[in-house]
Amino acid sequence: MIKIDMNSQEFLDEQEKTKIFTDKVCASKGWVYNPIEDVNEGVIMGLTRNKLIFNKRYCPCFMVIGETKEERNAADNRICPCKPAIEHEIPEDGHCHCGIFCTPEYAKANAIEIAAEEVAHSHSRGLTKEECEVILKHPQLDGDEIESLLEARELGMIEFNLIDVREWMEWKRGRIAGTDYLIPTTSFYNQLGQIEDQKDKPIIVYCLTGSRSAYCQEVLKDMGWKQVSNYRQGIIAYRGKVLKGE
Repeated sequence: MIKIDMNSQEFLDEQEKTKIFTDKVCASKGWVYNPIEDVNEGVIMGLTRNKLIFNKRYCPCFMVIGETKEERNAADNRICPCKPAIEHEIPEDGHCHCGIFCTPEYAKANAIEIAAEEVAHSHSRGLTKEECEVILKHPQLDGDEIESLLEARELGMIEFNLIDVREWMEWKRGRIAGTDYLIPTTSFYNQLGQIEDQKDKPIIVYCLTGSRSAYCQEVLKDMGWKQVSNYRQGIIAYRGKVLKGE
């Protein structure tokens, strides 16, 4: 195991050079840094380490293959910015495998998502419309996100259907306030007529623990509903307002 002292002057000097290098990469390619600073810091540290050990900035997210310089060259190790990132990852996914280099569009969307997640879980303020739309696209949601989305819907900022896929007796004992439809799993196909004309409207499904609703989520997607999210923890973990009775 090779140990590098990150506090050594040698490392700090090389790290500064690596940051200048990544700045130039961004400028020359029209890329931007990841909005998550910890990602950038970690990758720059890894590039610095590889530069000190191998005299090349090998991608820190992959093993460096080869004991000698010749073996490493023959192994076609990734050198930053690597060919797969330039040709495929960034154009197709919006970011490289390591995550440090992003398209401006991806970075902006990711920054909005990060802010939305923090607001939804801290309730420090209400969500913006843009943040609502980002969260609603998540295939899996938690209770804080459900509460935040319901609050936003009451304000007319977003539209979606909240659907309980449990049985009537469970619905009667307690359901999430704001639930629009009861479509029990046992009679799911027969009850879908209630929302057959709303396939373009986002849907959130829930059950007791998230298992039945995950199954119904896939059914809905297979049947043409465009945007379906599952409350992965289920009502058993919900801390918001619950209604009882018929």
